[in-house]
Amino acid sequence: MHTLVTECSVSRAALKLELSQPAVSAHLRRLREVTGDLLLVRSGNGMAPTPVALELVGTAAALLEQADRLFGRQQAARGFDPATSEARFQVAASDFLDPLFLPRLVAVVKQAAPGVQLELLPLSAEFDVQRQLVSGGVDLVVGNWLQPPDDLHLGRLLTDEVVCLVADDHPAVRSPRAWNAERYLACQHVAPTPLHAGREARGVIDAHLHQLGLARNVTVRSAHFGQIPQMVAHSLLVLTTGRQFCSRYVAQLPVKILRCPIAFPPMNYYQLWHDRTHTSPAHRWFRERVRDVARGLGGAN
Repeated sequence: MHTLVTECSVSRAALKLELSQPAVSAHLRRLREVTGDLLLVRSGNGMAPTPVALELVGTAAALLEQADRLFGRQQAARGFDPATSEARFQVAASDFLDPLFLPRLVAVVKQAAPGVQLELLPLSAEFDVQRQLVSGGVDLVVGNWLQPPDDLHLGRLLTDEVVCLVADDHPAVRSPRAWNAERYLACQHVAPTPLHAGREARGVIDAHLHQLGLARNVTVRSAHFGQIPQMVAHSLLVLTTGRQFCSRYVAQLPVKILRCPIAFPPMNYYQLWHDRTHTSPAHRWFRERVRDVARGLGGAN
């Protein structure tokens, strides 16, 4: 039940469960008979879970966790050995923190645990953090929020100053004394696509401006955050984000970092996880690697 609903695919579930597709199809038929619901229905080129399936998958996840606690005590007592482990970690992360974060994390993890599998997924407006963590779609989410969810486990990774990145020939560079709040708001801004659904969705920068009763002139929104510095370098666009991210591009591109003329709260980055993986020695080890890599980025070249 849990694997079929989270994978939304008989073929992918078969691979994950190491069963044949006919065997998994037979299991799906029996589950439909037991629950009295279709569970998975056709949607475009794939399948989508029904409301009943989404309701049941949380219960299935809880039962699996209880079974793991009951039957996995011997393994837990032995602890986690990264050198021999073949564990699989699924991480959803924004690339707002630092362009070096995910490459360094992969390098650190694979050096210590060459047999583990990593699946790195992007965050998007369609990504339901709570649902994906509860269902087992992902094990960990890394990102930044003004108010992170309060029903998940949270680990603070780092705090960063909010600054502006502009081309080195931008008017704000040429006339720094004129770089005030009014000029800032009137500039053409580039911003990442919000990680929340809906027309009124806002990122952390626009959400804070909205609280102040202000709005900036966003003329470009991009889901490809790592490409925004190149856009800034050859235009009059202004990017407002953390200094950690911006600092990686100063030596690579004709750009400069400026103070932001409007006071923003520090940008906080977190890792979030669910009770499902909270006591797992393997996942605890992995979260520690995420924490260490994130905190080590400040002194990284």
